[in-house]
Amino acid sequence: MDAWGAAPHQPPLPAARHHPLPRLNNKSSARIGRRDLVLRSSELATLAAIFHFSGTKPSYLGVQKRPPSLALCPATNNCVSTSERISDSNHYAPPWNYNPKDGPRGKPISKDEAMKELIEVVTKTKPDNFSPRVVEKGDDYVRVEYESPIFGFVDDVEFWFPPGNKSIVQYRSASRSGFIDFNANKKRVKALRLALEKKGWASESTFEYESA
Repeated sequence: MDAWGAAPHQPPLPAARHHPLPRLNNKSSARIGRRDLVLRSSELATLAAIFHFSGTKPSYLGVQKRPPSLALCPATNNCVSTSERISDSNHYAPPWNYNPKDGPRGKPISKDEAMKELIEVVTKTKPDNFSPRVVEKGDDYVRVEYESPIFGFVDDVEFWFPPGNKSIVQYRSASRSGFIDFNANKKRVKALRLALEKKGWASESTFEYESA
């Protein structure tokens, strides 16, 4: 302080310099985006390990008695079945014939041979990376569980060889949980059909199951 009791004059402080943040170029943004994606994928994988949404096998699976057929679909849009009526475009799918008329086979194959071809195609075809596992196999019935790569969602797919002289295979593909499947079941059935067509199978597009 001076003789008058006043504080001596202080020169003003220099203004603080603002250093702009470095701008991220497209490559840096891409690296951050990929890193964030990896972190999020790891989080999803951790959740998938903790929460395994396989669900419980529905009690109504298998060949129904009255009338003999596979089960109908629920009202949700995550199921297709040959047991539905053709008019139900959301759920109906035509059955397959392993000895179609005017087909490419030199001679008809037996039901046992057809089942071997079916199981071979099922185990080698993985639409949407769902992993197939044959869990039931009888003389005329096969059930496969398809498990999703994330969260372990399970879809039940059934195949039935009805008795009689016709070389027909009925099937049903349905998700255990949820209300929509983003056409996963339809895409699965289509992928299997295309693989079976290479072996001489065909769709019975005019077939309709008539309930009693």
